[in-house]
Amino acid sequence: MEARRIANTCIKVMMPLLLGGAILYWMYRGFDFEGMKDVLLHGMDWTWMALSFPFGILAQMLRGWRWRQTLEPVGERPRASVSVYSIFLSYAASLVVPRIGEFTRCGVLRRYDGVSFPKALGTVVAERAIDSLVVLVVTGVMLLCQMRVFTTFFSETGTSLDSLLARFSAAGYAVTAACAVAVLLLAHVLLKKLAIYNKVKATLGGIWQGVMSLRGVRNAPLFLLSTVGIWACYFMHYYLTFFCFGFTAGLGAACALVTFVVGSIAVVVPTPNGAGPWHFAVKTMLMLYGVAEEQALFFVLIVHSVQTLLVILLGVWAWGALAFTSRRAQAPAAVATA
Repeated sequence: MEARRIANTCIKVMMPLLLGGAILYWMYRGFDFEGMKDVLLHGMDWTWMALSFPFGILAQMLRGWRWRQTLEPVGERPRASVSVYSIFLSYAASLVVPRIGEFTRCGVLRRYDGVSFPKALGTVVAERAIDSLVVLVVTGVMLLCQMRVFTTFFSETGTSLDSLLARFSAAGYAVTAACAVAVLLLAHVLLKKLAIYNKVKATLGGIWQGVMSLRGVRNAPLFLLSTVGIWACYFMHYYLTFFCFGFTAGLGAACALVTFVVGSIAVVVPTPNGAGPWHFAVKTMLMLYGVAEEQALFFVLIVHSVQTLLVILLGVWAWGALAFTSRRAQAPAAVATA
């Protein structure tokens, strides 16, 4: 049993790394890395890169403050500082094991402020739903405004929604739905027969309570403002890097927004910080806007590497700060101060 658990852990860690590494190897085989060195030293304006850093940091801080706001309706009031540190640490942890960050930040609040893990995880699910909705809305707007570019993208990458849907008949949809219902019913029956059923039920109840916490957010305008601020900061963190390079400086905000949206969708693929899928998606879109392939490869490799380094540094900072942070056995009922 122990060997199997170790093997599963190794697979979870290695598979995303191998996937991202394989995509990067395929993209950068035969790449002129000496040329990239010249770009790093002489061909880019690092001032713009430095100016983008505060937006990347602020985006994560806003996420921590917004998360604290969603926890209040379920009776959990972690310190603002611990909430922010947990976000910093979660992004860094996801570089090792994709998606582990969601559990990491819940664990940090549980350890330092006594926050219920299931409730915290539920609010994370709610946050992800809100963020997904934002991405969908922005994607819809971009599809309407930049339809020609997206059509070319789908053609170049061989992606066709019609070809995927054409494989399903009405009977196929019905069978798929029936199978899904059957699987859910079977899982329900099996869980009832397991000794851990009550524990699982309590955990899922806590998660559901966390999801429903959005209905009880005291200051809805502040929550919406924080959500807009998070994504605006993410965009500015990315957009300002366009001005680091002569071949992207004149592309404009529309191109930046399109490539930002496509990159945000690409990171859904479970690789460390989207490495590989993000590079491919953004590079392809930049080429459709007239950027040469080699220059597009320079851009995605440099920008992604520098921004990933920032994530690592923030994670290290949070880890050090938490080492000097006192623990609370249980979050108090009164509003905690940062």
